[in-house]
Parts: sequence; C-alpha cells; structure tokens
Amino acid sequence: MKTILFFLLIAVSCFSCKKSSSENEETANLPDVELKTNVLVANLSNPWEIVYGPDNFIWFTEKSGKISRLNPQTGTVSPLLTISEVRVNGEGGLLGMVLHPDFAVNPYVYVVYDYGTTYKAKVVRFTYASGTLGNPQVLLDQIPAASIHNGSRLLINGDKLFISTGDASDTLTPQNNSSISGKILRINLDGTIPADNPIPNSPVWTSGHRNPQGLVLVGNKLFSSEHGPDSDDEINIIQKGRNYGWPNVKGFCNETNEQAFCTQNNIVEPLINWTPTIAPSGLTYYNSNYIPQFKNSLLLAVLKGSKLMQLKLDDTQSKIMGTKDFYVNGFGRLRAVCQSPEGKIYICTSNGSNDKIIEITK
Repeated sequence: MKTILFFLLIAVSCFSCKKSSSENEETANLPDVELKTNVLVANLSNPWEIVYGPDNFIWFTEKSGKISRLNPQTGTVSPLLTISEVRVNGEGGLLGMVLHPDFAVNPYVYVVYDYGTTYKAKVVRFTYASGTLGNPQVLLDQIPAASIHNGSRLLINGDKLFISTGDASDTLTPQNNSSISGKILRINLDGTIPADNPIPNSPVWTSGHRNPQGLVLVGNKLFSSEHGPDSDDEINIIQKGRNYGWPNVKGFCNETNEQAFCTQNNIVEPLINWTPTIAPSGLTYYNSNYIPQFKNSLLLAVLKGSKLMQLKLDDTQSKIMGTKDFYVNGFGRLRAVCQSPEGKIYICTSNGSNDKIIEITK
C-alpha cells in the first residue's frame, strides 16, 4: 500500500508540474535570493499602474480615477488629478499609464480609462505642469470595454505608443481586424496611425488576444502577459501583424481542433503557459547588477497566484530558461511591477482595500 501511495504522489506531482510550465520543456530551478521589503504606502484602492518617473518619484493610477506621485524616500503621496469621467465597472476604470521618454522636454502622461454609460475606453494624453495634470488630448477613443477583459497596458517605444486591449467579453472580436478589441494596438504619440502598421489606416498591430495585461520591451522584442480562460495563461513575444489565436487557440497549438487553425492563420505560440491559471498582469525587465540573481529576467506581477514571479531569459531573450516565485500569498494579489534606475523593485497590490506599494531591496 505504501509503495502504491508513493507512486501516486509522484504521478500527481509530475502532472501538476507539466501543466504549470511550457508544453515544450520544463523550466530550470533558479537560485534563492534574500530580499527585504518595505511598505511605502498603504490604504490605497486598487492601484493599477506604477511607473518610476524621471523625477525619482513613483507615479501611479488607482482604478477610481486618481493619478498620484509617491516619494519613495518619505512615503508622501501627492495627488495630481482625479479624472471625473472615469467609470468603474468590475475590472474597468482608470488602468494603464506611461510617461513620455523625454519627459523634461515633453512632460506628457498617457493614460487609458473606461467611461460612459455605453462603456468604452479611450487613450488620453495629459500635460504635467506645476504639480498637476491638465490639457487632456484624446488620442484614441471608442475602444470596446466591459466589466471584464479590458487589457489596457501602455508602452512607448521610440515615437510609438502600444496599447493592449482585451476582448471585452466578446469572443467574436479578437479575430476580426475591423475591431480594435482583443488586440495589441500601435499609434503615433500624437494619436495618428503609423504608415508602417500592418493594416493600412488601422492601429491594429497584432490580433487574437483575450486579455493582455502586461507589456515590456526587451531590446527589440516586445513581451506581453495574457490571461487565459480556465487554462493557458501565457507569456508571448509580440510580432508585427501576427495572430495569437484566441478564441480558437488556447496556449500552444497542441489540440486536434486547434492545429488546422494554427497552420492556416500563422499562429504565434507562447513562450510559456500556465494551467492551472495564475492571472499574470504587469511585467518589467530586470537587467541591473543591484540584485544579480534577477539579471536578464522578466518580473511578473501575478493576481490569482498572489506572487511575484521571476522568468529568467536566455542570452538572446528568446526563451524562458527558469522561473521562481516570491512572496507567495505574502501580499495578496499583485497588479504591477517597476524598478528604479538603481535596481530597486516596486510592486503594487490589487486586493480592493488597504492596497499597498512595496519597495523590494537587497
């Protein structure tokens, strides 16, 4: 009986291990690292984005419509703006934010939020001056929104703005390129459509997404994290004009009813997937010597799995070589992650009450 029980335990362990990693190969174990945490601010309500600004302050959004700055040295929070037209509806509200890369010359703050009785999302650029945000300029409007699956992470690469959009609870839209739902979008920083986008006069950059909530640039590669349904959360490398499969494909092209669609539609498979799902959200790329064990890794904020995850990349940043979990159930749901130029890491929780921004140091 003991022998049978022993082999059953091994079988269950191996089954779980395979379902929570890549379909291609198991990821390697990573070394332990001792880290310190310091809660910089508490009593927030659903912070959604945190950005380490050029002023050495942490800029952050809260879903209700607030944009603020946090002094990481003192813990002092300075409110900048509350956007009155933001409408919170389930997962919707004020979501992603990014600062112009040349902020001293162009003090622009880009945000995406949901609003209105018909419930749509829009991307708006504000100008920062004298401790406040003003002069709103709408860059993109009428993005489908819903109580779930709004995506809404922003990233700037050069003079282009990338926007992730979820399927807004409509699985007909991700494979329909006349819709900007279930996509990664790409526009110029003034809201116009780049001439080299894959579809003329369209902001669509890639299609077939369910709910991508993380975007980060590593060299010339754009990575995204994406929520699956009841299986197959993903990390993807985003390639111009490509199709990522949803809703016809979940995770890898490994099921009989998926394979023909994958072949016909040139589907990009993920680098890694997770079943059971973990609900991956914000991403950043860590390449600092401050915490050497994290160098050349993606850091992933995880909601359902309630942890920070290290995803170690290979030398070409094309494969995930290993993963490691930190703070499992330590702070609850984690929504976003960023780092300072020095290499300190910052995470924000997404528990709905008494949410925090936490500094991680060595």
